[in-house]
Amino acid sequence: MTEQLPLERLALWVEKRPDAAWLSQPVNGQWHDFTWAQVDEQARRMASALHTLGCAPGDRVALLAKNCAEWLIADFAIMLAGLVSVPLYPLQSAESIDYVLRHAQCKAIFLGKLDDPEKLAPGIPAEVLRIAMPYPTIQAEHGWHALLAAHQPLAVGHEQTPDSLLSILYTSGTTGQPKGVMLSAHAFAYAGSRSVKELGITEQDQYFSYLPLSHAAERFLVEMNALYSGGRVAFVESLETFASDLRHVRPTVFFSVPRLWKRFQQGVLEKLPQAKLARVLGIPLLGRLVARKIRQGLGLDRARILVSGAAAIPPALLEWYQNIGITICEGYGMTEHFAYGCFNRPGQVRFGTVGRPMPGNELRIAASGEILLRCPSLMLGYYQDPEKTAETIEEGWLHTGDKGEVDAQGYLKITGRVKDIFKTSKGKYIAPAPIEGEIAKNLWVEQVCLMGSNLDQPLALIELSLAAREQSRERVAADLAQTLAQLNAQLEAHERLSHFILLRETWTVDNGCMTPTMKIRRNVVEARFVDQLSELDARQPLHWQ
Repeated sequence: MTEQLPLERLALWVEKRPDAAWLSQPVNGQWHDFTWAQVDEQARRMASALHTLGCAPGDRVALLAKNCAEWLIADFAIMLAGLVSVPLYPLQSAESIDYVLRHAQCKAIFLGKLDDPEKLAPGIPAEVLRIAMPYPTIQAEHGWHALLAAHQPLAVGHEQTPDSLLSILYTSGTTGQPKGVMLSAHAFAYAGSRSVKELGITEQDQYFSYLPLSHAAERFLVEMNALYSGGRVAFVESLETFASDLRHVRPTVFFSVPRLWKRFQQGVLEKLPQAKLARVLGIPLLGRLVARKIRQGLGLDRARILVSGAAAIPPALLEWYQNIGITICEGYGMTEHFAYGCFNRPGQVRFGTVGRPMPGNELRIAASGEILLRCPSLMLGYYQDPEKTAETIEEGWLHTGDKGEVDAQGYLKITGRVKDIFKTSKGKYIAPAPIEGEIAKNLWVEQVCLMGSNLDQPLALIELSLAAREQSRERVAADLAQTLAQLNAQLEAHERLSHFILLRETWTVDNGCMTPTMKIRRNVVEARFVDQLSELDARQPLHWQ
C-alpha cells in the first residue's frame, strides 16, 4: 500500500469536500469554521508570500504559537512552498528558542498566541523574518491578513516525495541541548494513514487540539490523523475557557497526558469526594446516571478513543476512570519515529502496559532490557549530528533508551529509563519508575521523583497536588505516612524509602523542573534538594520543606 503524502491528502479533501468545515477556531467566545477549500486557499496564499519574502525550497521556517487553526494552515503553507517546518514549544525558554533557530538555520518564523510574548522575544535572532498570526504576539514585520491579501494563491505547490525532509522536530531536552529529529513526508504519511485505518477513525470523528502541536504526539494524533481521516479539529481558545470549550466540542477522539488526567480527576473529586463517589457508583442505576453526568461535565460523553501518552500513567488512575465509564488507552512513542509506536487499541486495553506495536512496527527487547523498535516512520537522523544518529540507530533498530518487558500476548510494559537507574551507596541498583508509580496512586501526590544515587536508602521528592494544599497538614501527613509504610512493606530491603520529602515549590517549565512536554527533569529536581540532605531526621520519615 502506497500512502498518499500529506499534500496529496489535502488535495483529495479539497476536491472531494471543498465546502465541508475542517477546522474550528474560537475567538472571543465565537466559533469560526474553516472549510477544506479555505484552508487550502489560505495556505497557498501564504506559500506565495513565503516565496516573495525570500524563502527558497529547503529553507527552514519555525512555528512558535499555541494551537490554533492558523498553526495548521501555516504548516501546509510551508509544505506547499517546499520549505521545512521547525515547530517550537510555546513554553520554551528564550535561550532554547535562540538555540533551535540558530541550529536549524531558520529563515523565518510564524508567531502566534503566547502566554508571555515579551519574555520570549529576545530568543529570536534579528536576522529571522517574523510573521504574526492574527493574535496578540511578539512584534513582527509582517501580519497574517496583510500577507494573505497581498498574494495570490500559489498555483502549483511543491511536489512532495516520500524521502523529502518535511519537518525537524526538536526533542524537549530532559538532559542537555535539544536534538533535531528529521522526519520525512513518508513518516507523516505512514503514521497518519496506518493509525486511522487501525483505529477505524472516520470523517465523522471530532478532535480537540490543545496539547502543543510542536510535540510529535499531538502533530501525529491530531493533525495527521485528522488529515488522513477527514475528521474535524477544534481548538481551545485559552486556559480559562478550556473546560467550556471542551464541553462545547465534545470530541470523539481525545488525547491528554497523565498530569492533566490527574487534574481532571481532582476537579471531579472536589465536587464529589472519593468515598461518596465510590458509594454512589456501587448503586447500579444511580451509579450509571452519575457516571454519565461526570462524563458530560468533562465534555467526554461522546469520546470513544481516549489516549494517554508522553509519560507513565498510574494504573490506579486508569481504573478510576474505568469506573466512570472512561477507558483510557495508553500508548508509547518517541519523536524519533513520529510517536507511531505501541498502543492499547479500544476494546483490547491492558492496564499497566502501553499496548502492542502498531501495524508495520517491529519490537524487541535487547539483552540489557532496552526497548528496540524498527518502524517505517523512523527519522532520517538527527540534524547536523551524525554521531548521535549512529549511536541511536543500529542496523535499522531505534535504541529508545527505555527499558521494558513484553508479555505472551505481545503487550509492552515500560519498566524505566536505561539512564534513570541509579546505584545506592550499598552498591545496589534501583529502577525508580515502578516505585514512583506506586507512590503516585496517592491522591495527594501531583508528581514524584525518586533519588538515591550514592545514598544509603532512596527517598522520594514529592510535589503535592492542588487538592492536598487545601487540606490540613495532619490529614495529608497521615495518608502519606500510611502510603510510605505500605510501600516499604512490599519493597526489597535495599529499595525501601527513608523519607518522603514534600517540596514547597511546584514543578514547572519556567523553573526548569519540567520539559515543555511535561516530563520531569530529574537532575534539576534533585539539584534543588541535594544540599538539604543533611537536615533530614531519621526519626521523621515525612520531611516538609
